[in-house]
Amino acid sequence: MEASVILPILKKKLAFLSGGKDRRSGLILTIPLCLEQTNMDELSVTLDYLLSIPSEKCKARGFTVIVDGRKSQWNVVKTVVLMLQNVVPAEVSLVCVVKPDEFWDKKVTHFCFWKEKDRLGFEVILVSANKLTRYIEPCQLTEDFGGSLTYDHMDWLNKRLVFEKFTKESTSLLDELALINNGSDKGNQQEKERSVDLNFLPSVDPETVLQTGHELLSELQQRRFNGSDGGVSWSPMDDELLAQPQVMKLLDSLREQYTRYQEVCRQRSKRTQLEEIQQKVMQVVNWLEGPGSEQLRAQWGIGDSIRASQALQQKHEEIESQHSEWFAVYVELNQQIAALLNAGDEEDLVELKSLQQQLSDVCYRQASQLEFRQNLLQAALEFHGVAQDLSQQLDGLLGMLCVDVAPADGASIQQTLKLLEEKLKSVDVGLQGLREKGQGLLDQISNQASWAYGKDVTIENKENVDHIQGVMEDMQLRKQRCEDMVDVRRLKMLQMVQLFKCEEDAAQAVEWLSELLDALLKTHIRLGDDAQETKVLLEKHRKFVDVAQSTYDYGRQLLQATVVLCQSLRCTSRSSGDTLPRLNRVWKQFTIASEERVHRLEMAITFHSNAEKILQECPEEPEAINDEEQFDEIEAVGKSLLDRLTVPVVYPDGTEQYFGSPSDMASTAEHIRDRMKLVSLKRQQLRHPEMMTTES
Repeated sequence: MEASVILPILKKKLAFLSGGKDRRSGLILTIPLCLEQTNMDELSVTLDYLLSIPSEKCKARGFTVIVDGRKSQWNVVKTVVLMLQNVVPAEVSLVCVVKPDEFWDKKVTHFCFWKEKDRLGFEVILVSANKLTRYIEPCQLTEDFGGSLTYDHMDWLNKRLVFEKFTKESTSLLDELALINNGSDKGNQQEKERSVDLNFLPSVDPETVLQTGHELLSELQQRRFNGSDGGVSWSPMDDELLAQPQVMKLLDSLREQYTRYQEVCRQRSKRTQLEEIQQKVMQVVNWLEGPGSEQLRAQWGIGDSIRASQALQQKHEEIESQHSEWFAVYVELNQQIAALLNAGDEEDLVELKSLQQQLSDVCYRQASQLEFRQNLLQAALEFHGVAQDLSQQLDGLLGMLCVDVAPADGASIQQTLKLLEEKLKSVDVGLQGLREKGQGLLDQISNQASWAYGKDVTIENKENVDHIQGVMEDMQLRKQRCEDMVDVRRLKMLQMVQLFKCEEDAAQAVEWLSELLDALLKTHIRLGDDAQETKVLLEKHRKFVDVAQSTYDYGRQLLQATVVLCQSLRCTSRSSGDTLPRLNRVWKQFTIASEERVHRLEMAITFHSNAEKILQECPEEPEAINDEEQFDEIEAVGKSLLDRLTVPVVYPDGTEQYFGSPSDMASTAEHIRDRMKLVSLKRQQLRHPEMMTTES
C-alpha cells in the first residue's frame, strides 16, 4: 500500500507513529479521537498502512497504543479498542486510553475492560493525560500529552511521499537500466535484432531521481529529536532509520547502473555519431561530385562583353553560395571527425581517417575548381573592361578625326595636334594592356582541362580563344586605321599651321609696309640744304623704297603660298579677301608717296644745283651769268617746289596725306625762300655793277 493512494485518509491524522518508544523500546501508536464520528474503515486502513512501515524486529517488541478519548464518547473508544484486536492483536502490548476528567463511569469502564482482558490479548488501562508519564517517559510523549517530543504530521507525510516516490521510481529505473545495460552486452547479431528495443530511453531522468535520493537521504540523516528539559539528542524514528539503508542501497544500485548506462549511451552515441558522419560525408561527396560538378561543367564560357561576364560572375556566385553550404557541412564534419580521432578509439581510427581523407580530397578539389573559375571570370571581366575602354578611346579618336578641322589660329591647331598625339599614345598603351590581359586569359584557358573531369572542352576553349584573339585583332585593325587617319590629319594640320603662319606673316608684311609708309610721310620731309645733301637724301630714299619693295614682294609671296595651301586643303583663305587688297592698297599709297618724294628731291637738286652755280660764279666773269633765263629758271623751279610743298599726296581712293607737319613744311619752305632771295640779290648785283663797287 502506498501513501499516495490513501493520501486523503492519511491527511486526516486518524492515527500516527510519533517516533516515541515505551520503556520496553516498543513503538508508540497514537489514535487521536475527535468530536466527530470516526470512520472505522478509514481508521483500519490507516492502521494497516502504519503497521506496515516498521520492521519485523521492531514489531516483535510490541506496540503501546495511546487512544486519546478526551474528545470522544466511550462507545467510540470501546469500538476502537476492540478493533485493535483484529488489526494488531499480537503486536499490541498495552493500550492506554486517555480519558476525560470525570466524564465516564469509572466502575463501568474498568469492569468492561477487565472483563475483556483475556479475550483481547492485551492490557487496557484508563488513564488521565497527566498520569500517562507513569507508563511512558515524558520525552517520548508528544506535546498533546504533556511531553517534549516534537511531531509534525504533514512533514512526516510529505517525507513519506517523497520516500515512496523515490523507492518506486528508483526501482522502476533500476529495472529499465538493467534491461538496457544487459541488452547492450549482447553480441553484434543480437544487438542488431534488438536494436529497436535498445533505443528506448528510461521513463524518468536518472539525474533527477539521484538528486531526489540524495536530498532525501540528507534529510533522513540530519533528523534529530530533542528532549524537552535537558536537550538530550534522541535517535531518528525507526521508519527513518529503516529508510536510510534502503535509500542508500537504492542510490548505490542506481549509481552503478547509471554509470553503466552512461557508458552504453556513450558507445551508442559514438556509433550513432559515426553513422551520421558517414551518411553526411557521403551526402557531401555525392553532391559535390554530382550536381556541384555538373554546375561547373555547364559553366565554360567567359562572355563577349562586360555585361555578359558580369552575368556569368553572378551565376558563379550563386553556384559558390550553394557550395558554401556544403563546405560549411564539411567544416563541421571535419571538426567532428577530429574530435573522434582525438578520443583515441583504435577500432574507428582507420575508418575515420579514410572518411576524413575522402571528404578533404573532394572538397579541396571542388574549392580549387571554384577558385579557378572565379579567377578566369575575373580575368575575362578585366579583359573586356580594357577592350571596352580601348574601344571608347578609338571611337573618341575616330570621332575627332572625322570632324573637319576649323581652328581659329595656329596655336589652336598646335593644341589640337598635341591632343591628337596624346590620344594616339593612350590608344597604344591601351592596346598593349589589352594584349597583356588577353595573353594572361589565354594562358588560363589553356589550363581549363585540369578541372573538366574528363570532359572534352576543346570546342568550348576554341570558341573562347577565337573570341579573345578576334577582339585583339579587331582592336589592332581599328588602331591601324586610326593611325593612318592620324597621319593624314597630322599632314593637314601641319599645312594649316603653315597656312596660318603665312597669313600671319603676310599680315605682318602689310603692317611693316604701313609703318614704312607712315615713316615716309612723317620723317622723310627734309629736302636738303644744298645739292650734295639732297642727292644723299635721294639715294637714301631709293634704298628705303627698295626695302619697301622687298616687304611688298615678301607679302605677295606669302599670299601666293596661302593660295596654294588653301587649294591643297580645299578651304578658303581669309587672306585672299582681306590681306591681299590691304597689301596692294598700302603698296599703291607707298608708291604714290614715294614718287612724290622723288619728284620733290629731284626738283630740290635742280634748284640747289642751279642756285649754287650762280652764287658760286666769280665776279670777274659776269658774262657767264648774264643770261637772264637761268635766273628765271631758278625762280620758276623754286616757286614750283614751294607750291609742291603745299600740295598733299592724293591716293586713288581720294584721301589726302601731307608730308610731315605744317611747321616742318614751313621750315623747308623758308630755307628755299632764303636761297631764292640770295639768287635774286645776285641777279641785281649783276644788273648794276656799281652797287657791287659801292658795297665793296
